[in-house]
Amino acid sequence: METISMSRKERKRLEAFSRVQAGDLTLVAAGELLGLSYRQTKRSWSRYRSQGDAGLAHRLRGRASNRQPQDTLKERSLALFRLQYADYGPTLAVECMAAEDDVVVTVTTLRRWLSQAGLWERRRKRQPHRRRRLRRERRGDLVQMDGSHHDWFEGRRSWAVLMVMIDDATGTVTARFYENESWASAADLFQRYVQRLGLPRGLYVDQHSIYRPAREPTGEELLDDSPPETQFGRAMRQLEVELILARSPQAKGRVERMNGTLQDRLVKALRRAGITELDAANRFLDEVFLPEFNICFGVKALLPNDAHRPLPAGTDLARIVSVQELRVVAKDWTVRWRNRVLQLPCEATEFIQSGYCVTVCEPLDGKLRVFVGEQEVLWSPIVSPPQRKPPKRRGPIGSNQGQKPAANHPWRGRAIAAIESPITPTR
Repeated sequence: METISMSRKERKRLEAFSRVQAGDLTLVAAGELLGLSYRQTKRSWSRYRSQGDAGLAHRLRGRASNRQPQDTLKERSLALFRLQYADYGPTLAVECMAAEDDVVVTVTTLRRWLSQAGLWERRRKRQPHRRRRLRRERRGDLVQMDGSHHDWFEGRRSWAVLMVMIDDATGTVTARFYENESWASAADLFQRYVQRLGLPRGLYVDQHSIYRPAREPTGEELLDDSPPETQFGRAMRQLEVELILARSPQAKGRVERMNGTLQDRLVKALRRAGITELDAANRFLDEVFLPEFNICFGVKALLPNDAHRPLPAGTDLARIVSVQELRVVAKDWTVRWRNRVLQLPCEATEFIQSGYCVTVCEPLDGKLRVFVGEQEVLWSPIVSPPQRKPPKRRGPIGSNQGQKPAANHPWRGRAIAAIESPITPTR
């Protein structure tokens, strides 16, 4: 089977033309969806019908460039390098060849030729210089969040995760202990932060699966330009908080350095306080440690105004910061959710029909909520009837071939009686 490499644009064309072929889309609509003129759409559609998927791939893919240097130039350059410039680098060799030998070739081309011939090997460069990014000017412009898995209690209990949020402008810290780094812990800390300070403008996180989806976009998402998102990403989009995914640990160095500081100071503070449980540790954080820590290490923002946005009136924060999934209403007006059956009331039949999609939300408190658009629908649980247990087997069931009946078996009695009193045939 031939493998065809396609770019994202070509995959989008393939998805659109497959719909045209199925009769779900017209060529005019496909051209508008792809941003092509009708003439270009007809040309691409003709290639797709005659050549299949390969007709949408770029025709120059896999072909040598028309601007490729001649083989004689390559041979002459390599010969010059062997004779005169063996200890030169590619950049200096190109400059000398052009000035002294009238051989003009680009640095990247000569470097590739030398690597292929084994005449030059890329040397390991020193680590790139990283410049510390300047702080944001206002408090609430950017907040970094990360989880630190560490032996915070020094063996007095199992390991825990400290979820940390640090304001980029002031360095003030909001933190809380959890058993693990998960959707629930990230959502709970963010919800507590918003209720206390407001909505930040941006949130800087790492590439954890809580924030970054692991799957590739589907054909529908490619056509709609709606990339896949996690539950946390959807909540940030609805709250208009920019979710920024860091490309390296150094990119979110401020919260990484804060984790190192807390792993030193907070561990010793918990040891001095003799704390061994998470609830006591979280009270200690809120009431004792963090107020003193922020006064000691917090800095003043460049601009005095606060960039946090207050939560709009009427915003259902618990609904937004929840696990939401679409479910189809069955013919008996029930909805299934994780091995549970939710019965919708009779009043819901006025605006819900079987086959409609509803949104089931599971907030952090675990109380399920069902919504049709923005309208919440009450539901009642259905307790499945207890299943009957199969009757217990008294003994193993298997083949009785080769087993002889006992001496006192009724069959043996009838056989002996038949022998002792044989039946006389009638005439």
